[in-house]
Amino acid sequence: MSDTQLIKDKLDIVELIGEYVSLKPAGINHKGLCPFHHEKSPSFMVNRERQSWHCFGCGKGGDVFSFVQEIEGMDFVESLNYLANRSGVQLTDTKINQAESSQKTRIKDINAAAARFYHNFLMQMDLARPAREYLQQRGIKDAIIEDWQIGYVPDQWDLLTKYLLKKNFAIDDLIAAGLTIKKDNADATGQRGYYDRFRGRIMFPLWDIHDSVVGFTGRVLVETEHSGGKYVNTPQTLVYDKSRVIFGLNKAKKEIKAKNLVVMVEGQMDVIACHQAGMKNVVATSGTALTDMQIELLKRYATNLAIAFDADQAGQAAAKRVIDLAREAGCAVRVIRIPDGAGKDPDECLQKNPEVWQHAVANAQDVMEWLLEKSFFGRDLHNPRDRQTMVNELLTEVVRIPFAVERDHWLRIIANRLGEETSVLRENLQEIKRLEKIPKKPSLSSSEKPVTPNQANARSATGDRFEQLMERLLILVLRYPATARFLFSSPSAVVEAAFLDNSRLSSLYGFLKNQYTQNQETISIDALRHAQFRDSQSENIVEVLLLKGELDFFGLGEKEAQDEFRVLHETILSGLRKKMIQEIQGEMKLAEEAGDTVRLEELLSSFKKLSN
Repeated sequence: MSDTQLIKDKLDIVELIGEYVSLKPAGINHKGLCPFHHEKSPSFMVNRERQSWHCFGCGKGGDVFSFVQEIEGMDFVESLNYLANRSGVQLTDTKINQAESSQKTRIKDINAAAARFYHNFLMQMDLARPAREYLQQRGIKDAIIEDWQIGYVPDQWDLLTKYLLKKNFAIDDLIAAGLTIKKDNADATGQRGYYDRFRGRIMFPLWDIHDSVVGFTGRVLVETEHSGGKYVNTPQTLVYDKSRVIFGLNKAKKEIKAKNLVVMVEGQMDVIACHQAGMKNVVATSGTALTDMQIELLKRYATNLAIAFDADQAGQAAAKRVIDLAREAGCAVRVIRIPDGAGKDPDECLQKNPEVWQHAVANAQDVMEWLLEKSFFGRDLHNPRDRQTMVNELLTEVVRIPFAVERDHWLRIIANRLGEETSVLRENLQEIKRLEKIPKKPSLSSSEKPVTPNQANARSATGDRFEQLMERLLILVLRYPATARFLFSSPSAVVEAAFLDNSRLSSLYGFLKNQYTQNQETISIDALRHAQFRDSQSENIVEVLLLKGELDFFGLGEKEAQDEFRVLHETILSGLRKKMIQEIQGEMKLAEEAGDTVRLEELLSSFKKLSN
């Protein structure tokens, strides 16, 4: 048995995916909201027996390996190692072991070695005494330094590079890891040298959620004109994407899930100080703007977010970006307010009085209340221009609320505080939507919604729409084999031609028809699975259609299925005939203009047959 199959046998795909997606039983499947795109109705299906998953909204699907690759941004070898460790499988495949030497794996090994070097230097070397004293002044205990693997590198040009080269790491991989930089100019001997990116800095490892070191943040200990900024981060690499990494999430995720609350702060020291004080559901943006991917990552663990950012202009702007993204993603957001004089940030507040910080978090302010205070501050309620400015500001925020009841609640509160009629604000709200062009949550596409026969009749049956209807017809045949007689006993030449002309469905249609005619009017699903019909994304079409059948036709009885089949078949047939008639009419016009009477008579005969 192969390593991959052994891992699949040991893992429960529903349990694993259930850590990322809230799944509910749906017949033999489990369904939920897709983690890869926004949707309101669940179109994401997982099948334990077939060890597969598929989303009918965005079209993604596959097995447990492809899910981990997609959601974690891993390549196959990384997903293999991760799932092998999780399932307790010892990898034996020679080809796979050779693949483990991929550059991604090597870079992670280099980062791990660098983290140990930095940490050991901090704890053991005399040159690191100023860094140890600095951390002591900041109140960071040795146990926390050890747990977070905080390190230090002195201000020397190539100390780390030389160390890693002696450990037999390749210079090209050191450069790819972002730890070593190649000099632009050659020296007197014509050789191009190398130097360390991080020098004279306290080093904070950056982990992904699986505890792999993917990069570093270096804080300068003594700023000079050559320091290159107070903070320096690992650049984008094969393993470090700043838009996907959240500092401290690997250590905070369990507590976040248990409390259903993310506490977000600005810097690494704030996070570390909070964890040292016992508040372990705290993470940081590490000085970068929050991204959609980071919000989706946080939503795996909690949908409640409390943020604490500096009160200066930059901090408030960063807080506003977080608020906008989180609210549009459906998160409940609150703002942590540190009292005046209690400290400029969480770290300082904890050093002065930990109870004040704990109280500030527990009593975080609803984001709309925070926005109301900001909007009302310094404004004259008796000045019509000020009032309109406030209305515009606040309604722009109300528009971002994804839930109607909550939007209505805040409309009434704003109207009450301004002394305005709610109906007036509703009019303004519509105008704000038009002027600001706030993007709405994406609505379900036609492929995400179950299509009833009446809806099918109401829509134009052309192009992709025809394929969707034909696909539904085959789904019914697969799910309710008794309907096959309606398709194959006396097949419509028009419908059959449409199937045979479709590059995606023609092979499956032909196989079904052969089975039906050669096997005493029966169809074997097992034989279809083994036939491995695949689409352009290399997905097994039969598996995809069976999963979609669970979503669209769950609970449908045999008689209802036959009625659905007849209506769909008639819809396809009438739509095809209409399309063919329109095409013939166009050709008849061209033949008439060309004076081609023979061709015109042929077309007229075809037109009469289709029209009858």
